[in-house]
Amino acid sequence: MSGRVLVTGATGFTGVHLVRALVQDGGLVRVIARDGSRAVAALPPGVEVVAGDVTDVSVVDRAMRDVACVFHLAAAYREAGLSDQRYWDVHVGATRHLLHAALRERVARFVHCSTVGVHSHIANPPADESWPHQPADVYQATKSEAEREALAFAQAHGLALAVARPTAIYGPGDLRLLKLFRLIARRRFIILGDGEIFYHMVYVDDLVRGLRLLATSPAAPGQVFILGGAEYRTLNQLAGMIARIVQAPPPRLKLPAWPFQLAGSACEWICKPFGIAPPIYRRRVDFFTKSRAFTIEKARRVLGYEPQVSLEAGLARTAAWYRENGYLPVLAKHR
Repeated sequence: MSGRVLVTGATGFTGVHLVRALVQDGGLVRVIARDGSRAVAALPPGVEVVAGDVTDVSVVDRAMRDVACVFHLAAAYREAGLSDQRYWDVHVGATRHLLHAALRERVARFVHCSTVGVHSHIANPPADESWPHQPADVYQATKSEAEREALAFAQAHGLALAVARPTAIYGPGDLRLLKLFRLIARRRFIILGDGEIFYHMVYVDDLVRGLRLLATSPAAPGQVFILGGAEYRTLNQLAGMIARIVQAPPPRLKLPAWPFQLAGSACEWICKPFGIAPPIYRRRVDFFTKSRAFTIEKARRVLGYEPQVSLEAGLARTAAWYRENGYLPVLAKHR
C-alpha cells in the first residue's frame, strides 16, 4: 500500500489497531477525530490528526486532500440519548461526503466498513454475502443504507470500493465483552432462552488483516466480504469456553427470553423520549435470541483471507488483558 491513507473512526477499538498496523509498516496515516487530543494520546506518533466531526463536509474535504486510500470505519454506537438522526448523519450522511470527496481526489481504493448486523437473525446458518438485508434497529438500518449507497455510488462513478462486513469484533482493549466475562467469572451469568443460537466473532488482528487485503487486492473492488473468525459457536459453547478461561463453572441457569423482550421494548419506549438510559434494552435480549453465523469462504477464495487466531486463544488473550488492567481478578496461577 503506497500513498497517504485516511482512516475514519480511528480512535475506536478497530481503528486504533488498524492505524498501529499501518504505521508499523511505515504507512503515512491521516485520521479524522472529533477529539484531537484523544487521538494524539491513543495513536502512534507521526499520525496526522484532522480534528472535527466526520459529518462536517469541510472537515472531510480537508482530510481527503492527497489521499490514496480510505478506510471508513466511523460509526455511531448505541448509547442512551442518541437520536435516530445522529445515526443517519454518521452512517449515511458522512459516507456520502467521503465518497464525493474521494472521487474528486481520485482516491485509488475506498474500504467501507459495514457490519453483519445488516442481516440480523440468520435462520439457516451459516449465511454468506448474498443473505438478504433485514435490519432490526436504527443502527443496522442506517448501516445497511450506507453500504447500499456506497456500492451504488462506486459502480456509477468508477470508484474502486470494497465493503467489509465484520462479525462481532473482540480482543485486548475491547470492553464490550467485559460484562460477559465478569458475570461468568462471578457465577452470575443467566442465559435467556436455550442458548443454542450461534455467535460468530472475529479477533481484531485478523479483522485488520482482512481490511488491508480489501485495500490491496485487485479482486476486491465492487464486492462485499464477510470477515469473521474461522469458527463460530453456540452461546452455550461460548459461555463454557469463557468459564474455563476464568476458572468458573459453566453457566447453567436459563430463563425464558420473551418476558425480557417485552420488558426491553417497553422500557425503551418509555425512556427514549426523555433521553434516559433504559434499565433493559431489547437489543441486549436479542443477543440471546438472534443467531449469527456466517461463512468466510468468499474472503478466503478471493482475497486469501485466513484468520490466524483461534476463538479459544483470542478469548484467553482478551481475558489476560482484562486481568492485567484490573478488570478481572487475577487467578492464582497468574500470580
